[in-house]
Amino acid sequence: MADHDLKLCLIIPTGSQGQFPITQNVTVVEGGTANMTCRVDYNDNTSLQWSNPAQQTLFFGDKKALRDHRIELVRASWQELTIRISDVSLSDEGQYTCSLFTMPVKTTKAFLAVLGVPGRPEITGFTKPAMEGDVITLTCTTSGSKPAANIRWFRNDKEVQGTKEVNATGKSFTVRSSLQFRVDRRDDGVAYTCSVEHVSLSNPYMTTEVLEVHYAPHLEITHSLIIPQEGQYFKLECVSIGNPIPEPVLWSKDGGELPDIERMIVEGRELTITTLNKTDNGTYRCEASNHLGTGSAEYILFVYDPNALGQHGPDHALIGGVVAVVVFITLCLIIVLGRYLARHKGTYLTHEAKGAEDAPDADTAIINAEGNHVHAEEKKEYFI
Repeated sequence: MADHDLKLCLIIPTGSQGQFPITQNVTVVEGGTANMTCRVDYNDNTSLQWSNPAQQTLFFGDKKALRDHRIELVRASWQELTIRISDVSLSDEGQYTCSLFTMPVKTTKAFLAVLGVPGRPEITGFTKPAMEGDVITLTCTTSGSKPAANIRWFRNDKEVQGTKEVNATGKSFTVRSSLQFRVDRRDDGVAYTCSVEHVSLSNPYMTTEVLEVHYAPHLEITHSLIIPQEGQYFKLECVSIGNPIPEPVLWSKDGGELPDIERMIVEGRELTITTLNKTDNGTYRCEASNHLGTGSAEYILFVYDPNALGQHGPDHALIGGVVAVVVFITLCLIIVLGRYLARHKGTYLTHEAKGAEDAPDADTAIINAEGNHVHAEEKKEYFI
C-alpha cells in the first residue's frame, strides 16, 4: 500500500433522510495524509464541525479551532466540510466526530485507522566465523509495526520455520523471529534471509546474513591416466576442501621426499612426472593443513610396460573356443532330449498291440492283437 492510499467506508446514520451528516472511515499509513469528509444531502444553512478523538474542535465551518499546522481546510460549504491531516502519526488514530448544529445537534462518527510501518529488519546473534559443529542462533527483529508484522525465513531460496515473539510497545509492536541450528561445512556460504511482510508495504523488507563456517581439510587425489605406462606424461592433483583453504600442499613418496625432483615437478597442488618409468611405482601422499586440522590423501602408482600390456591383451582364440564348447554342449542336450521325447511318444502309441509280438504264429498274433484292441477300446482315454 502506498503511503497516501486511503481505505474509506461510508457511514450513514439510521434515519439519515433529511439533515444528517454522512462520513467515511479512513485508513492511512503512518506518515501519510488523511482526508476527513463530512457532508449533508440537505442543509438549511446550519454549520458543520469536525472534532478529534479528544473531542477538541478542529474546524467549525471554515474556521480553524485547533492550532496544529498538520491540519488544514480542504473544502467548506453548507453541504460539506473536508479537512486534511498531514504526516499522520499513530497518536492520531481514533474516533472523529462530525456535528451538524441543528436542534438537537446531529452527530456521526468516522474512525481514522493508522497503520504503523515496520522498521527495516536486523539479523543478530551470529559472529563470523562459526566453527563446524557450533550451535548458532539467528534473530531477526523489526519494530514499529501496527498491526504486528509477519516474519519469514529463507535458507537460500527455501523457506524455513523460525520461532516468533511479539511484544507491544505503545500502540505499535516489536516482532522477533529466531532460528537455532548446528552448523557444518554445508552451511558455509549459505544465505539466510529475513523477510518482513506488512499491510503497509507494497514489497517486503529483507535483510540477509551469509554464513561463514570454518572446518578441517578434506583431501582427494585425481590422476590424469587410468593405466599409466612407461614413457608417458603423468599428473596428480591434490584436491582440497576446507575453510580456511588448506595450504601449502606437501607431496611425498613412500613416506619420504620425492626422489627425482628433475622429473617430478610440484606446482601448487599438482605433481607432474614428465616421463614415467618403473622406479616411479609406489605410494604418493599429499597433505595440507589449516588451523582446524590436517588432511591427507594417498594414491598408489603402478607403471605398466606397454609391451607387456600388448602381450596380455584379450585372447580371442580362447574366447572363441569357450563359445564353441558352450554351443556344442547345448546342441547335444537338445538332441538327447528330442530322442527321449520321441521314444516315449512311440511306446505310448503302440502300447495297445502289446502281446502280439510274443505269439508263436501269425494267427495267434492277430487274435492277441485284436483282443488287446478290444480292451484298448475299453481303456481308451480322451484328451480335450
